[in-house]
Parts: sequence; C-alpha cells; structure tokens
Amino acid sequence: MDLPGRGRTFVRETPGPPGAPVVLLLHGLSATGGTNWATTFAPLGHRYRVIAVDHRGHGRGMRCDHFRLGDCADDVAALADVLGIDRFIPVGYSMGGPIAQLIWHRHPERVAGMVLCATSRDFRGRIDDRVLFLGIGGLNVGLHSLPKAFGVTGWSAIAGILAGGLVTADLRRWSAGELRGHDPRLICEAALALGGFSSRSWIDEIDIPVAVIATAHDQMVPLRRQLKLAEHIPSAVLHPIDGDHFAVTRRADQFLAALLESCDEVSRRDRRWRMTTRAASQASLAHGR
Repeated sequence: MDLPGRGRTFVRETPGPPGAPVVLLLHGLSATGGTNWATTFAPLGHRYRVIAVDHRGHGRGMRCDHFRLGDCADDVAALADVLGIDRFIPVGYSMGGPIAQLIWHRHPERVAGMVLCATSRDFRGRIDDRVLFLGIGGLNVGLHSLPKAFGVTGWSAIAGILAGGLVTADLRRWSAGELRGHDPRLICEAALALGGFSSRSWIDEIDIPVAVIATAHDQMVPLRRQLKLAEHIPSAVLHPIDGDHFAVTRRADQFLAALLESCDEVSRRDRRWRMTTRAASQASLAHGR
C-alpha cells in the first residue's frame, strides 16, 4: 500500500465481521507482520477486522534513510487514514509495544485501546538489557551472510532462532523468505532506537483501556519491566502467561487465549466508556437548557 507522502509498505488484512472493531497488529524487532502474528489472524478475524503491517526496514516494509519509532507510529496513523479507519486498537508485541504507546502519544484521538505484549515502558535499564537488543540487531547482519548448511540458509537459521516455534521445513522456508526482505542497516538502527526508548515521562497519562500480556519467563524483556509497565498505566489489566519472549509461537494456544481475552476486554471497556461519556454529555446539555 502507498502511504501518501511517506512511502510504500506491506499490509495483511483479515476483514472480519461487518462493522467489527479494528485491531492493528504491530510486530517485534527482526520479525514481520507475518512471522509475528500468523497464528492469530484467523482466530482474531472471527471477531475483529485484523490488520498487520511490516514496519520500516522489516520484511516488505517501507524503505527509508533512518529508522525511528515515532515514524513507525505515524506510518500506522497514515495507514488508518488510507483504509478509512477512524479508531483502532493497536496490539504491540515487543518493539511493537513502544510503537503502540507512541501512536497514543502522537495520535490519541485514533486509539480506542491498547494491548501490549512482552514489552516495556523503557529499555534503558541495566547495561545487559541494552546490549541484548543491540545483539539482536547484530545477529541479523551476521546471519545474513552465513553460507548454506544442511540446506538451510542464514535467514532460515535466524527464522528458527527468532520465531521460536517454526520447526517444520516448510515453515522455516516461509519464514526465511519473510525475513530475507530485511534491511540489515535499518534493523540495527531499530535495535538502537528500541534501546533508547522511554515513555516514563508520560506513560501514566494514558487514559484509554489497556491490557498487558506479560510473558513470565521472558529472556529479552524481563518480567520486572513488564510488570512496571502495567503498574504505571492507570487503566491497565494484567494477563500473565507461562511463556518466554517467543510465547506467540512456542505457547501459541496459551498466548492466543490471552490475546482474545485482552482484545475483547479492551473493546468492551472502550464501548462502555464511550456510552458513559455520551450520557454525561447529554445530561450536561439537558441541564444547560
């Protein structure tokens, strides 16, 4: 899809029931909309209009000079304009979490609620946390040049490492094809941007329904950071699951149950809040007359 004044990106869509709320899926570092969310499209599509975008430099996403998380947030708002979507629920996984937070921060009128998965309000903590994300970016560059071994290319190797649950040859080949479109330079810039992100100064101002899916055994975003995220969003409801950073594939059934519950809960609260606001507004107008 062309985003006027921004560039060309790649989008997957499941139309869902007529008039259904929109969930916009935001993938993590080194993934794509497909490799991160493939197991969720059909189940979510029974209840929602589902859209997944490849972020800048990832897969078939937009090509650009530099990677900035704020630009990714603005891309999503521009995509919603092109698709004629007024309000939507961003669902952010890992790096998609900061992008979702920035969508609210930069375009609050567009966000009906948020679901934040395996993510944090900042990645500026201990030096080992920062090095980890830089290492993920470097891993992409290193594996990109691996020779073929045992019939598996370097990109297929990284598909197995990062996607966690892609164990069959067909799935590994498909995932490798997805990741082969990565721009290694922009992936490294994305890792740097993620390591420097912080929403600490405004996270407690979020005034929409939020659900936080926390992965209890996460090696990349420690549980303590995920719990801090939920603690500092006044409206957040916590959904812990027994999985690591790749729970979306390795614990697909458990993750999907938490995701459906989270989206349903956020959507219900958004409807209830809007009804309450309308009723209060009508009462105020009636009192004024």
